[in-house]
Amino acid sequence: MRIFRIIGRSIEASVKSIFRNFSLSMASITCTIITLILVGVGILFSYNINNITKDIENELTIVILMDKEITEEELVNTEKNLKEVHNVDEVKFISKEEIKNDLVEQNETYAKIVETWEEDENPLQDSFVITVKEVKDINETATTIKNLDKVGLVKYGESMVNDLINIFDIVKNATIGLVIALVLVTTFLIANTIKITIFSRRNEIDIMRLVGTSNSVIKLPFIFEGFLLGTIGSILPILIIILGYTWVYNSLSAANLSSILNVVRLTAPNSIIYSTSLILFGIGSIVGMLGSLRAVRRYLTI
Repeated sequence: MRIFRIIGRSIEASVKSIFRNFSLSMASITCTIITLILVGVGILFSYNINNITKDIENELTIVILMDKEITEEELVNTEKNLKEVHNVDEVKFISKEEIKNDLVEQNETYAKIVETWEEDENPLQDSFVITVKEVKDINETATTIKNLDKVGLVKYGESMVNDLINIFDIVKNATIGLVIALVLVTTFLIANTIKITIFSRRNEIDIMRLVGTSNSVIKLPFIFEGFLLGTIGSILPILIIILGYTWVYNSLSAANLSSILNVVRLTAPNSIIYSTSLILFGIGSIVGMLGSLRAVRRYLTI
């Protein structure tokens, strides 16, 4: 029961300290709010960029045009060899007749051009469409395919693949760097708030030492104070992230932006905002405690 009394008194003391140093507490809370809003936006942005990138990567394919004089047997052997290439996930064969029919159906100009061909004439080439397991290894896979017999041309959008991977890495690293920097700033400010609180209560702390109060009892209110500052500072960012992201998602869904949404493909709110909220709450409370511990260890030598 004694431990519960100590915890209860520590919480009470921390709440009183927050109101006693209201301006300093509000400065820490405000900084925490701004930091966590930016962190939340960074997490949502990074998560959506990651999903968009994965969707685009899944749609990336290697298109292989075969030699015009290839035989049916050679096509079968080529398909077998393609399936054995490292990193190849799926192989789809498209005959030149299928390509011809698709062109006729899709465009009237192509249809008129096809009408000028002889009855058995088809200058198009049989092709294979390859999907890969790892986009980062697509260059090596394409090079291996180029060396196969009867392969005429291999195309897979080399520059787009490299640019896509580079952009994803830059966004991911920038987001991680931003989150770390903001968390460190918040920790520093909360530590300073606790430090000033310790200084303002130095006489009270000296009296507590003289009457034999244990170190943990003296330190605990300051740790709870940091925890409360961080927790209070996380409430508003959580509400902004939940309401704001839901509003953005619903607005884009309700607007006539189907072509944009097919590219953007925002993640549904239910699968991201609550996990992001937990992350923000965890960052706020943990950063508050870390700031308090830093101040207690450095400025409350017992």
